[in-house]
Amino acid sequence: MARISGVTIPSEKQVWVALTYVYGIGPKTAEGIVAKAKVERTVRVKDLTDAEISRIQEVINADHIVEGELQRIVTGNIKRLKDIKSYRGQRHSANLPTRGQRSKTNARTRRGKKVTVGGTAKKVAAKT
Repeated sequence: MARISGVTIPSEKQVWVALTYVYGIGPKTAEGIVAKAKVERTVRVKDLTDAEISRIQEVINADHIVEGELQRIVTGNIKRLKDIKSYRGQRHSANLPTRGQRSKTNARTRRGKKVTVGGTAKKVAAKT
């Protein structure tokens, strides 16, 4: 198992797919990293040499912000929006969609499981 940027990437997958397991690296970025490191994109991670792994790591460190540092930046940006009380910051604070989606009916991913308001269910007739 290879470790890149503090993440253990799966050894059975191709290099360009395995790199997407690192936070901040998507398919397009992974393709660019593999090309710049001069590694065959279809080779499996278990077949990589230590030199190839170190070249990939060097390219990532030189050109990309990933994992913990990227998460700190994103969290800081959201905190800034909340602090200045912008519309997007208020939506983040209320756990609602921030990019204009409707929230009257959908938005279940952001709002969570539907909670039925009490008192709306019909009463069951009691046996006498």
